[in-house]
Amino acid sequence: MHLAPPVSHREPHSVRHDADLVVVGGGLAGVCGAITAARAGLKVVLVQDRPVLGGNASSEVRLWILGATSHMGNNNRWAREGGVVDELLVENTFRNPEGNPLFLDALLIEKVTAEKNITLLLNSVVHEITKRDTDTIASVRAFCPQNSTRYDLHAPLFCDASGDGILGFLAGAAFRIGAEGRDEFGEKFAPAKPTRELLGHSLYFYSKDAGRPVQFTAPAFALKDITTIPRWRQFNTKEHGCKLWWIEHGGRLDTVHDSERIKWELWQVVYGVWHHIKNSGQFPEAANLTLEWIGTIPGKRESRRFEGDYILRQQDIVEQRAHADAVAFGGWAIDLHPVDGVFSPEAGCTQWHAKGVYQIPYRCLYSRNVSNLFLAGRIISASHVAFGSSRVMATCGHVGQAVGTAAALCRRHGERPRALTAAPRMAELQRALLRTGQHIPGVTLRDEMDLAARAEISATSELQLATFAADGPARSLRDGIAMMLPVRAGSRLALTVSAEAARAAELRVELRQSSRADNHTPDVTLATQTIPLAAGGARDVRIAFDHAFADERYAFVCFFGGADIQLRCSEQRLTGILALSHQVNLAVAKSAVQSPPPDIGVDTFEFWQPQRRPAGHNLALRLDAPLAAFAARNVVNGLARPTHQPNAWVADFADPAPALTLRWPQPQTIARIELMFDPDYDHPMESVLMGHPERRMPFCVERYRLLDEAGNVLAACSDNHQARNVIVLERPVTTRALRLEVTAPAANVPAAVCEVRCYASAAP
Repeated sequence: MHLAPPVSHREPHSVRHDADLVVVGGGLAGVCGAITAARAGLKVVLVQDRPVLGGNASSEVRLWILGATSHMGNNNRWAREGGVVDELLVENTFRNPEGNPLFLDALLIEKVTAEKNITLLLNSVVHEITKRDTDTIASVRAFCPQNSTRYDLHAPLFCDASGDGILGFLAGAAFRIGAEGRDEFGEKFAPAKPTRELLGHSLYFYSKDAGRPVQFTAPAFALKDITTIPRWRQFNTKEHGCKLWWIEHGGRLDTVHDSERIKWELWQVVYGVWHHIKNSGQFPEAANLTLEWIGTIPGKRESRRFEGDYILRQQDIVEQRAHADAVAFGGWAIDLHPVDGVFSPEAGCTQWHAKGVYQIPYRCLYSRNVSNLFLAGRIISASHVAFGSSRVMATCGHVGQAVGTAAALCRRHGERPRALTAAPRMAELQRALLRTGQHIPGVTLRDEMDLAARAEISATSELQLATFAADGPARSLRDGIAMMLPVRAGSRLALTVSAEAARAAELRVELRQSSRADNHTPDVTLATQTIPLAAGGARDVRIAFDHAFADERYAFVCFFGGADIQLRCSEQRLTGILALSHQVNLAVAKSAVQSPPPDIGVDTFEFWQPQRRPAGHNLALRLDAPLAAFAARNVVNGLARPTHQPNAWVADFADPAPALTLRWPQPQTIARIELMFDPDYDHPMESVLMGHPERRMPFCVERYRLLDEAGNVLAACSDNHQARNVIVLERPVTTRALRLEVTAPAANVPAAVCEVRCYASAAP
């Protein structure tokens, strides 16, 4: 028994943690940053004010994780973010292709707690800080009501990934709220004058079939007149969860301090919507439906944005400006919403896409006036317009990895975040990011410690792409179809396809390329041919173009002709090759052609997108000159995914035992081997709600073995589904050769390897 006599006051139970990095906020940005820093050897404390990780991706909100892939609705090919966020998305798709948000919660907890260098504090709210001086944070204080414990967290470096920027706010970091006027940054899409208007919050619901009639009595606070929502006729019984992202509110309020009020008003809307569906008599199919779940906290879009040494702006996105300190990338549309949200008569959003992905500079990822404060997530240094793109979660997670890596370098060199902008430090940061799977457009890995780059590399075969077999379905030309084919400088294209016309028609074929070699928007037409087709069965059609390409890039062979013409497809699939359709994805665009007003600084162009599997077949074709774009040497070219070329070794379809061999003239001591396979970076892998046709990506090597020159097996794997595989040998091996034996993923998919790296040290 314990007796506590009365006292004037008591202090809560207090625990102190000392770390190298304190990360405030356990959304995707904070999780990726904490995992990355911990894997680099830092002692990390991750503080999250909720009982689960994931923020807007968690089961508390249930928004899908998306980024540059944009539901495959833009022209950003192979643009899914790399590194830790990709590891999480690939693993979630493997375990959870149905998109159950509870399983994503468990995965994030598993990944964080697996890192011995992370101390995870859930349900802990940061409310106070101390500073060493005016521009340096010394510690933060958090309180957990679940265990009535106060945490005092001390570190030389801090990262604010909290969404609302509570740490930056308390530390006095410069920030902005609302939209800049057009003149401040010359952004043509910005309002003429500055405004306090913001993007609002959203609240979702899930429904399910109970198997019997279910009555619903609306709570007293439910919205009684659903017709006050201008788009009320769009509500139906089929859409739920984050497909109802446009149930949005709060843009005219203080999205930090009025958040509880916004939640209540969103609850009124959601219960009013369900009352309308169940009791209006307009939805007899809803008789057996019941509400399974309604969000208890809203998904926030916008509040504070903190100022770094650079502020990302519209021109960086649309013009795809290059930055010497690029450490991440974005590719979601500039996606701004009407301030009145669901009560606005306007469309739920206005999305304007760039022609490709854009770089995010490191200078946006730390506070300009708090010297040891990193920024991650939606609060990074960006204008309101640029924030409309950079705010989405996969981009936030990608930025989080950049921050985690930067923190590790700061600790290694005893420096503050700004010091990494110096050219030697930035080269080191970019190299470290690329080594951990981070993709930075326009930046190639050059690693002097990589032994593979010095090796002679050979393979049992190298694909010379001459044909795609005509063993697939026929496909109508109701929408235009294009084949993306990698070409070399000086090359010309000539190919034969199989076409069939229901009635006499004309097949128009255009040869196109992108105005930038590393983009995948076919906006430059190089040549056009028109070929008459008589009615009747399939016939071979040969197309030859005189144009000689000036550089390495993708060519687009575009076919048009209408629904009366069909082209034969193939069941064969291949790393770095895609068939596209000229069509609209209504989830992210309003038309197959982006046609903005002339005065907002956004380009007009066509959308050409792959279809989701199991559709999206390549066209059956024969090439006069085979494409030699899949050489073994590609595995050390410093690019670990398709960009302007496939950037992968691909074995021949007929190779029965594909293998890659690295040879050195002198023995090499190898302790660590890093492999990159193809996890289909074009597939968005939405984390919740939307299902996926496969658990494993069809191009990813599942089985492989590594052998030394004597044939000793150094490592073997029979169940891989991840892009990045790191093999740390139990004992370093000294050898003049390393052989990687792989098994093709399927009979119609040849084996592909994107990158091989070897190191003398076991440490990363």
